[in-house]
Amino acid sequence: MKGFTGFPDGRLKSITVPALFFSELLPIIDDLAELRVTLYAFWALHYKEGHIRYLCRRDFAQDDMLMESLGRPRPVAEAALTDALERAVARGTLLHVSVESAAGSEDLYFVNTERGRAAVDGITRGEWRPTGDPEMPVSLMVERPNVFVLYEQNIGALTPMIADQLRDAEDEYPNPWIEQAIGIAVENNARNWAYVSRILERWKTEGKHDPTAGGDSERERRKYIQGKYRDLIQH
Repeated sequence: MKGFTGFPDGRLKSITVPALFFSELLPIIDDLAELRVTLYAFWALHYKEGHIRYLCRRDFAQDDMLMESLGRPRPVAEAALTDALERAVARGTLLHVSVESAAGSEDLYFVNTERGRAAVDGITRGEWRPTGDPEMPVSLMVERPNVFVLYEQNIGALTPMIADQLRDAEDEYPNPWIEQAIGIAVENNARNWAYVSRILERWKTEGKHDPTAGGDSERERRKYIQGKYRDLIQH
């Protein structure tokens, strides 16, 4: 067993752990890996900056000391991390939310405090998204929400398959086109991605005048109420 030489003299760095952790949470944690991951979350979040503080799964996975404490070889540690995070979320210690971005799916973890609950509520309402940049970890969705938020706010729930299609659309079409196509779908009561996609394909094939304009003429909008798009509209 590896020993500990003791805390040195002088002022030591410290972090805040709620007293309820020791009186209510610690007695019911029955898995060592869950305990280690929980304590790591308190420690790592202490050093995060900004009003919205969260950890990505990779923050846990990239800490070599934590992963070594969870087991060897690496696949064993990865499996232990997954199980420990699931236990902490199921117990209510951590809050978990998955978000879709152009970079793919991201798992975010918050301590279940008032601030953590407010942050999760904000992300589910599309008020902010993680950026992946340590210097600017949060992007507030104010003037121009990304295509994933636009879809959730106007079309419906985001699925992995739809997320892949949205990423492809972002690569293929200008963002203003996607915004306008979704707007046309909403106005025509055709809230489905197939309808939006056909509009974008038509613009790409036949050309679209002034793609940065804020709207389209009534004549252009009527194109999508008749003809081959008619079956995608809910009357």
